[in-house]
Amino acid sequence: MSFELSREHEDFRKSVREFAAAEIAPRAARWDKEHTFPVETVRQMGELGLFGLTAPEEYGGAGDYGDFTSLCVAIEEIGRVDQSMGITLEAAVGLGINPILTFGTAEQREKWLPDLVAGTALAGFGLTEPGAGSDAAATKTRAQLVGDEWVINGSKQFITNSGSEITSLVTVTARTGEREGGKAEVSTIIVPAGTPGFVVENAYDKLGWRASDTHPLSLTDVHVPADHLLGERGRGYGQFLATLDDGRVAIAALAVGCIQACLEMSVQYAGERTTFNVPIGAKQGVAFQIADLQVMAEAARGLTYKAAALKDAGRPRAEFKQAAAVAKLYSTEAAVTATRIATQVFGGYGFMEEYPVARFYRDAKVLEIGEGTSEVQRILIARSLGLPVE
Repeated sequence: MSFELSREHEDFRKSVREFAAAEIAPRAARWDKEHTFPVETVRQMGELGLFGLTAPEEYGGAGDYGDFTSLCVAIEEIGRVDQSMGITLEAAVGLGINPILTFGTAEQREKWLPDLVAGTALAGFGLTEPGAGSDAAATKTRAQLVGDEWVINGSKQFITNSGSEITSLVTVTARTGEREGGKAEVSTIIVPAGTPGFVVENAYDKLGWRASDTHPLSLTDVHVPADHLLGERGRGYGQFLATLDDGRVAIAALAVGCIQACLEMSVQYAGERTTFNVPIGAKQGVAFQIADLQVMAEAARGLTYKAAALKDAGRPRAEFKQAAAVAKLYSTEAAVTATRIATQVFGGYGFMEEYPVARFYRDAKVLEIGEGTSEVQRILIARSLGLPVE
């Protein structure tokens, strides 16, 4: 099968790039400096249809005109100018919309999706906890069914899109019982914003992604109706694993945007900056590093869109799962390297916040952590090869 992007995808890329250049790029540095979450820009992204690329038309989505590859194109182009807005889009669709779209009942989809797809509301996915990061099965948050309500107690951390002024819900994972052998029964439950006992703590003071919305959450005797259970009881573990597989490809697309930005900034700067009366790009030490950026960009893009194409084609889950892990691992580690190279090309100026390379340098590291660390990706890849990795 071919992994080359279609003409329609490239036309879509052009429209997103124009939007990002006009509406995001000129403001990204200020948002980052002030730790501002730009709600109006998020709404503009909704008007452009970016949140509905994987959703059916009945909920306001793109329907047959959109696919997972289109979402990756949008994330790459937004991330090329601002990683914070790129992760906002990625999390809004991959972690907010897609779990409800995939596992929700007809009533849940009708209630929540139209606003989420329109970009007038956001949703978070409450998985990570203080003691349950990569070991997500170790979740301590508990939900007990009392009559016709779930009563939830616990805490979550590092949750994106969880506390903005337009956040409408957070889907949380919780232990709802025990299976034979003492293993936890994990389920996912929709918790609407503003529910009593559901507290959004102060936003994190982050190294990067400063313009994205990220909070710790606490849940103390939170009561939600029994019909807020997302999917089948006890299937939460499988649900979030499937959600993370998709998210890994989307994070890879965000990393591709980061690498492409580093490449373009380095080419321009190396052509303009002179030392000893010649552009620094004429020196092999600089030129070879920038050539490496081109290789990284092409390799990461190829792996990412191969994985996206496998999902759109409905290929076997195991095949897609491996491709997702490979794309995520390579692209994110390459992005971290790319920002280091770009900063070196810029020299002292790369260390100054007035140049975007400094922001990309700070933003890149978390790409190796979110949606499964690099170590987790290596475990998944090794297991897919039949190795008995613990």
